[in-house]
Amino acid sequence: MRIGIFTDSYKPYISGVVRSIELFTSEFEQMGHEVIIFSPNYPGVEKEKNVYRFPSVPSLAHDDFYLALPFSWGLKNFIKEKPLDIVHVHSPFILGRLGARLAKRMGIPLVFTYHTLYDQYTHYVPLGKDFSKQITRKMCVNFCNRCHLVITPTEIISHHIKNMGVTSPVNWLPTGIDLSEFSNSDRHWLKNTYKINPHDIVMLFVGRAGKEKNIPFIIKSFSLVHKQHPHTKLFLVGEGPELDNLKNLVKSLQLEDSVIWTGKLQREELIKAYCGADLFVFGSLTETQGLVIAEAKAAGLPVIAVDAFGVSNMVSHEEDGFLVQPDIQMFYQKITQLINNPDLRRKMSTNALRNVQKISSHQCAKKLENYYNELKIKAMVEKQRKEALL
Repeated sequence: MRIGIFTDSYKPYISGVVRSIELFTSEFEQMGHEVIIFSPNYPGVEKEKNVYRFPSVPSLAHDDFYLALPFSWGLKNFIKEKPLDIVHVHSPFILGRLGARLAKRMGIPLVFTYHTLYDQYTHYVPLGKDFSKQITRKMCVNFCNRCHLVITPTEIISHHIKNMGVTSPVNWLPTGIDLSEFSNSDRHWLKNTYKINPHDIVMLFVGRAGKEKNIPFIIKSFSLVHKQHPHTKLFLVGEGPELDNLKNLVKSLQLEDSVIWTGKLQREELIKAYCGADLFVFGSLTETQGLVIAEAKAAGLPVIAVDAFGVSNMVSHEEDGFLVQPDIQMFYQKITQLINNPDLRRKMSTNALRNVQKISSHQCAKKLENYYNELKIKAMVEKQRKEALL
């Protein structure tokens, strides 16, 4: 099977969407399928096999994100030489819409993964945020209803988009985890590299430094924790537009020595960071899945997270972590409970390692392969039906 992936977000940009594409592509290639990725070009990116790059321009909102110009003289011949069996888009916008048009033109199934609650990101729009939210939601629903199948990373998001008005078939399928990455990682790297006392408790956050990630909530909660437990450290992994504001907040709370900023980490270092921490903390209110939570569980970390949208499906409350309301005092109390109870931490760590087995990348890719095959059969039957009527 030749699968065309159309995405507005791809390497070298780092995101959950990019990681999802990487994992599924790797698994499909091991199964014998051919995956071709259609994505924006980035300065200095070397040519890769089966990656078709479009000319692009920098985004005004994010310096490190590029927007594709969905025009290419060579695309028609490229598709002709490598005809696709299925189109899977990962955005309802620029390249996602191009992929949808090509799928319709070729008469092949169109699949869309609803990675992001797009209407929750209109804080990046300078004017008319409420109006932009309504327009964005309507646009997303209309796009979903053009697709043969919509994939959501968690069940709760499936219900959410159906309530929004999506009538196309919807299946929920998480982005899986490559469990082998976490099997033999160096658990001392994080504390050794950043010269942290081996007995200190390390809390870890991984994610983009954007408003939607609710990082001030994490920092303020940590401030309460640190007053009671001075031997704690908070590691923040990632970069983004809110970084300066977050550093100012840390300074105002006099936490400069206890909050460590790592910036972006290479994949191998990120795995070591997960494996070297003691707890994972997450405050986002807009996640469709929260892939970083699954990665934290693969490292055996208990998770304390705000109970919102997709995160609710990723944490088994009181089993491998805690889901709490967006209340700083409650969040602080659950962190403190785990700090004070090493036996509970170990129990939740064991449960996290067990539960994450359910979403291995191989199992998730096999399910998606089945969805593709079902759609191909339906498309073939429909084509034969139409031909019989002629």
